[in-house]
Amino acid sequence: MTLDELGVLSRRATTVIERLRERVFAPGTQKRLDLIYNVRTAAEMVGRSEKAIRDAEADGRLPEPAKDEATGRRNGYSLAEVNRMREVFGTLPHRTAEDPPLILAVQNFKGGVGKSTAVVHLAQYFALKGYRVCVVDCDSQASTTAVFGLNPDVDIDEEEDTLYPFLQHGGPKTLHYALRATYWPGIALIPANLGLYDAEYEFAARMARDPAFILDRLREGVASIADQFDIVLLDPPPALGMLSLSVLRAANALLIPAPPNNIDFASTAHFLKMMEATLAELARHGGQREYSFIRILTSKMNDQKSAHQAIKRMMDAVFPQDMLSAVLKDSAEIDNATANLMTVYELTGPASRTETHKRCRAYLDAVGREVELLARKTWPSHHQNLRKEGLL
Repeated sequence: MTLDELGVLSRRATTVIERLRERVFAPGTQKRLDLIYNVRTAAEMVGRSEKAIRDAEADGRLPEPAKDEATGRRNGYSLAEVNRMREVFGTLPHRTAEDPPLILAVQNFKGGVGKSTAVVHLAQYFALKGYRVCVVDCDSQASTTAVFGLNPDVDIDEEEDTLYPFLQHGGPKTLHYALRATYWPGIALIPANLGLYDAEYEFAARMARDPAFILDRLREGVASIADQFDIVLLDPPPALGMLSLSVLRAANALLIPAPPNNIDFASTAHFLKMMEATLAELARHGGQREYSFIRILTSKMNDQKSAHQAIKRMMDAVFPQDMLSAVLKDSAEIDNATANLMTVYELTGPASRTETHKRCRAYLDAVGREVELLARKTWPSHHQNLRKEGLL
């Protein structure tokens, strides 16, 4: 294949992507969160009774929800309103200033393992629980950025909106310039686009003469904003490069998605071996890093495939203390949502009442709960409640 022929293929692929994005990002289709909760569900989320909510509305501590003009019935509560209830009742699960923020990298050096799927669903799970979350998209493919409603090719300027300016020598002092609020209450985003790929070249060129800057820059940037959040989720590129090394240095916990098939399991084993060598090299350059936890998440599991079941049993045997008990199963619900740059947590109406949706939501919630428990165990202020709950 000649260079000209390769150029033709590239332009055709770009055309397809542009058409898909034109449909998803068409004028008037700006993403918004349409989740509405009745008083019973809101009470469960807040951890108080329905009566307590109504009493707070009656005495003015909480505003009464709007009512339907035709029926006079309450319209329900948005997530922002549920969080307001949590604030009034003192049930927001935030860490204290003395607790370290959880900086979790969802990391694997192989693409197609469900990394970005795990990041966006974990972020939204935590937001539903009332945590303050920041998602840092470190991947120039910008899948996570797109799912949060931004067109990487139109809405994002790599010279102003991404990590790229900060990673340059003499760049901004903090990452505050890149933080964006999202349509999800409680979630902020540092977006990415293709221009972030240039950082790989610049980092590689500077590594020999200034390794400390390269290794520590992202860590320092995340530290500059982490005091605002309970959890920072890092979505790195699916390859071993300078940005991936920076993510490993910046994180204080790791989640490794690994599908249960021969190729991906072998890749995960290679990833762990490479990570061991990489961390040793980082330590040699003064980049020692300890992790609060490292867990492997079985992703894209298909219970109908005997090979998946066999490899899952092998993974459990090889990594008995390191596997998440919860499994992120392969689901058409995730695929269908992703095709529309959505998540399972965003689906509403009839789509959210099917058995397929309920099963998928249960898988996602189980993963979220397990990671949430690991996070809370790193926060001393939560230990007393964890003991009361029998979880510590």
